Amino acid sequence: MSQVVLKPRVRGFICLTAHPEGCAAHIREQIAHVKSRPPLKGGPKSVLVLGCSTGYGLASRISAAFGSGAATLGVAFERPGEADKPASPGWYNTAAFHDEARKAGLKAFYLNGDAFSNEMKVQVAELIKSRMPGGKVDLVVYSLASPRRTDPKTGETHKSVLKPVGQAFHAKNLDTDRKVVNEVSLEAATPEDVANTVKVMGGEDWELWMEALDAAGVLAEGAQTVAYSYIGPQVTWPIYKDGTIGKAKEDLEKAGARIDALLKLRRGRAFVSVNKAVVTQASSAIPVVPLYISLLFKVMKAKGTHEGCVEQIQRLFERQMYNGNALEFDDAGRVRLDDWEMATDVQKAVFDLWPKVTTETLDAHGDFAGYQTDFLKLFGFGLAGVDYEAPTETERPIADA
Repeated sequence: MSQVVLKPRVRGFICLTAHPEGCAAHIREQIAHVKSRPPLKGGPKSVLVLGCSTGYGLASRISAAFGSGAATLGVAFERPGEADKPASPGWYNTAAFHDEARKAGLKAFYLNGDAFSNEMKVQVAELIKSRMPGGKVDLVVYSLASPRRTDPKTGETHKSVLKPVGQAFHAKNLDTDRKVVNEVSLEAATPEDVANTVKVMGGEDWELWMEALDAAGVLAEGAQTVAYSYIGPQVTWPIYKDGTIGKAKEDLEKAGARIDALLKLRRGRAFVSVNKAVVTQASSAIPVVPLYISLLFKVMKAKGTHEGCVEQIQRLFERQMYNGNALEFDDAGRVRLDDWEMATDVQKAVFDLWPKVTTETLDAHGDFAGYQTDFLKLFGFGLAGVDYEAPTETERPIADA
């Protein structure tokens, strides 16, 4: 095994490298936040996280394990490291999580592969039966984010797109590579674009997962499942809420209602949680959103209400799902973790800044530095206490805990 010095190599909305020690430090940061909170009362004990390696899925796994002592099974599709090539950040995150779970005496299992496939659903059910407490799970978190999905019934591969529906879209945007505020134009989606995006990002796979787990007899009495979504402010609606992604999210909510009816037979429930805008690999790819996030961070940090993924999920677990609390739904039946983001005073402050922000005034009106910091953290860079000048081993195993 060889060691290499790893530096961030950013191209567009992706970093081509990841740092194992940095990813581990980021995991420890999130664990420290969860452990700073009181243990969950009546929290989950056996949890399946679909899309466990980054973002809200990873935060859910950390909160369940270190906030409630839960055994966790994570599923993701990540790339392991090679002698001279680093792994994907999700691989390093998962390896670090398993290391920390082992130290804490917590059970942690991982399956790497295509979560959309029937084969993975079978593998997961078998592992739950043989290795998870009681052979069942009491919480299923659905947090898959992929640009493509192969339909297990037809074998056809569908690709999602980021496009408006109905008409072309023109808006102010932030080129994060060059730190330039410019304009973006996107052509309208075709009906096929919409259908493909719904196939990839809608609720069909979530429903297939819950039906498969139910049929396999691995859902505990009272089991819950949650999928994560985003709505955002009106300025992003043409590309998000009213765009191809929004159509997929509408489908997700419809699936959630059907899954809820299924789980109610065992006193369980399914719901969609609408979360706050945060820097993720997915959000970085959406036009307009990085500029909005930069302004939002500035406002929410000044008000003391800014949260990252783990703070959001810990609040969901603490104040709504567990500790004897009840879920609070909006008129459409969704849980709104974006309530602090969408507060009237926050949104007014952001959109008072929107017409004023230019390339020259970005630092004055926005928190681009905070955006960049969070982006690089996703790949394990910029973490305190990590020697980024030292060579590091790129091949890191993921061992069951």
